[in-house]
Amino acid sequence: MIRVFIIPFWLLITAQYACVKDKPSSVANQAPLPAPVLPDPPSLPPGPGKKYLALGDSYTIGQGVSLSECYPLQTRDWLLANGIAGLSNPQIIATSGWTTISLKAAIAAANPKGPFDVVSLLIGVNDQYRGMDTAGYRTRFTELLLQSILLAGNLPSHVFVLSIPDYSVTPFARYLDTDKISKAIDDFNKINKEVAIFYKTQYLDITPSTREASNDPGLVCPDGLHPSGIEYKKWAARLGALMKTVLQ
Repeated sequence: MIRVFIIPFWLLITAQYACVKDKPSSVANQAPLPAPVLPDPPSLPPGPGKKYLALGDSYTIGQGVSLSECYPLQTRDWLLANGIAGLSNPQIIATSGWTTISLKAAIAAANPKGPFDVVSLLIGVNDQYRGMDTAGYRTRFTELLLQSILLAGNLPSHVFVLSIPDYSVTPFARYLDTDKISKAIDDFNKINKEVAIFYKTQYLDITPSTREASNDPGLVCPDGLHPSGIEYKKWAARLGALMKTVLQ
């Protein structure tokens, strides 16, 4: 059972489940990775100004790194450093282990107050890992994307979909069928890209970047599964550049 946390930026999430779980043969009997101990983040209010909503799972909260290194925070910092003044601290609705079903329920519970100037959406790795079918993912992802557009004031170009990272290249996956994982990630990403393009939202393919971890261990955080702050910084620079076009 997944414990649900809805967080504004300034609250630290202590994740109860890792984004995907420890080795063995079947999903049903896999034990979760231990949650890392994170330092307390600075207590900052969201503040006035342009609003950013980040929706997702462990990749959005930055499991395994400090909160300041997660990609929504690094994206905000990139935008502030590149001429976008008045951007408030992002509101984050995410935690580790969430599927599309979990995120949909969490948004309903949080009832975020839009419109937001920009909304990012990265979700699906746990659907893939748990063996959920792609047809169901397409339906649920479409619902989440339409909700994201609504939260962005019905402006599709202000919604940014990020592709699902490929965890098959991480140390965590060394006992798993990495070829199967990589292909499945591609299948799920084909769906979220098709849906994003159909509804005229923006799409950022970060998956090739995450695959560089196969040759660069510095792109994986100490838990052996999630991206490091260095990898998140790469996402933030690319996402920031896209967001800047609609925030100017």
